[in-house]
Amino acid sequence: MKRIFVAAVIATLLASACFGQKGALKAEACERLARVALPGAKITLALHVAATAFTPSTPVTQWNANDAALYKRLPGFCRVAIEARPSSDSDIKIEVWLPVGDWNGKFQGRGNGGFAGEIDYHAMAVAVHEGYATAGTDTGHAAAGTDARWALGHLEKITDYGYRAIHEMTLNAKAVIKEYYGNHLRHSYFASCSNGGRQALMEAQRFPADYDGIIAGAPANYWTHLLTSAVWDAQVTTSDEASYIPSSKLPAIARAVNDACDAQDGVSDGILNDPRKCHFDPAAIVCKAEESDQCLTAAQVTALKKLYEGAHDSHGGRIFPGLLPGAEDGPGGWSLWITGPAPGKSLLFAFGNGFYSDMVYDKADWSYKDADLGEAVKAADAKMAKILNATDANLAPFKTRGGKLVIYHGWDDPAISALNSIDYYGSVVSTMGRENTNAFARLYMAPGMQHCGGGPGPDSFGQEGPTPIAKDAGHSLQLSIEQWVERGTAPSAIIATKYAGRGASEDVQMTRPLCAYPQIAKYKGSGDPNDAGNFACVAGEE
Repeated sequence: MKRIFVAAVIATLLASACFGQKGALKAEACERLARVALPGAKITLALHVAATAFTPSTPVTQWNANDAALYKRLPGFCRVAIEARPSSDSDIKIEVWLPVGDWNGKFQGRGNGGFAGEIDYHAMAVAVHEGYATAGTDTGHAAAGTDARWALGHLEKITDYGYRAIHEMTLNAKAVIKEYYGNHLRHSYFASCSNGGRQALMEAQRFPADYDGIIAGAPANYWTHLLTSAVWDAQVTTSDEASYIPSSKLPAIARAVNDACDAQDGVSDGILNDPRKCHFDPAAIVCKAEESDQCLTAAQVTALKKLYEGAHDSHGGRIFPGLLPGAEDGPGGWSLWITGPAPGKSLLFAFGNGFYSDMVYDKADWSYKDADLGEAVKAADAKMAKILNATDANLAPFKTRGGKLVIYHGWDDPAISALNSIDYYGSVVSTMGRENTNAFARLYMAPGMQHCGGGPGPDSFGQEGPTPIAKDAGHSLQLSIEQWVERGTAPSAIIATKYAGRGASEDVQMTRPLCAYPQIAKYKGSGDPNDAGNFACVAGEE
């Protein structure tokens, strides 16, 4: 018995010594990366981070999630910091995280929301947690996501933000991955939403060799027109004091929309399956007597109609599609993006004003109130379209390489009209033909989902990387695009889930299929409407 005990102790000591040696080797291999030379860039940090030990080195703004619980679940990884300077005015911060244990042989690039300005550690942590090597960038400046003052007089920094930084991130990340793992990188993927969706499409269009599979969520790809539309929204709601719609009236508007249109798809559930079919007239809730939060004044009715109609110039030419009914209420609805807590305090107001002040006109005191939108969008297109817009419909080089593209957009998006993604996808079909497009691209429209998530509809479908709640291709856009790239199996319907809270431990409220556009999910007429099994993908309108 004593002999067995001694043997066990020796075995434990040997295992501990072996483990310590492996840990030291991993740390040494990581730290050696600091000596790697990169063209046009330099490595400023190469540090082995022990399991559960990561904390952000810089303060994280509200713009990005600071998920301490997720960081505490992270395995050990090699953290590499890089500075890239492709121009004399460039200072692009990049981080590459390399799992030291179970690497899946894949690289996942991550993008940025808004005007960027910081590395999205949360997105990178999700990727490493799932076994990917990953990279993120601040796109060349340090600022909160709604702040564009860094761009004033700095065209090269705008170029970095527009497209150059993500490409630099990708090239440098691949070089570091090769140094660390050898020639074992099997596939590269990019997934991001909003401005990150614009970055995703920019990669497919400008740099088709960077990624094998790309997921573009709610892409802000028609940037110059989108932010002109933001100025339109501001003019509509604030130029005349009487036109402002306070957030307290949004629930009444949402109820009126649902009363008029919710049952059209066969299920009364607070979700419009295709808001294009909803022809709600704001005049239906005009105040008949004393004004209250349950009705709109005549000036507010006019403003609401203009918001649904969308931005156009003085000659009636459309600048950008209008907002769709159904997106008004909720924490991520119009109160955040359109109306704000007070006139001129919404997120879109900040984006539109920052874009024209600091990028287009280089005038910090530029005023939106008297802007002629037709002239403004011409100026924006002339100066910024080639840098910021990702609207090229010819994706033949990306397709020829074998690249696969998935676009998704929430129908209830109050930040970027869902019609914009339909317009872009339609332009690809028109340019490349339906059969060619079907061979490499899909569009998924998510009923009831707001901007990149949230809203009354199912909003969890592995859209920004596989998470613990999406472990198979039928429930995950990320895993389905990997299956498409690696096995040639094209995705069909994706099951989206609505959870009572955040995470796999929370109760499932609803599941529903997301169908490849132009198909829609139609209720079969019986069974629980909260169960995806009672819906079928059928032909829809384009």
